[in-house]
Amino acid sequence: MLLHLASLVGGPPDPRRGTRRGLGRELGRGGADAGMSTAEYAVGTLAAVAFAGVLYAVVSSSATRSLISSVVQRALTVSF
Repeated sequence: MLLHLASLVGGPPDPRRGTRRGLGRELGRGGADAGMSTAEYAVGTLAAVAFAGVLYAVVSSSATRSLISSVVQRALTVSF
């Protein structure tokens, strides 16, 4: 029994798509956008770092500390 190489990589070429059927077509979908996900991850990481910086600045401010302190004090002095 002979096994053709074309059957291992997804079958014969598909003339309508210019790619092989099955696996070959799945691998060829990236096209020009193949590197786009790296740029999107970089932008998402920068946005997360910027948000963390703003959140840290708000939480570490004296006004926020006094607000959190007063909430904790009221919670500890509540009678049941």
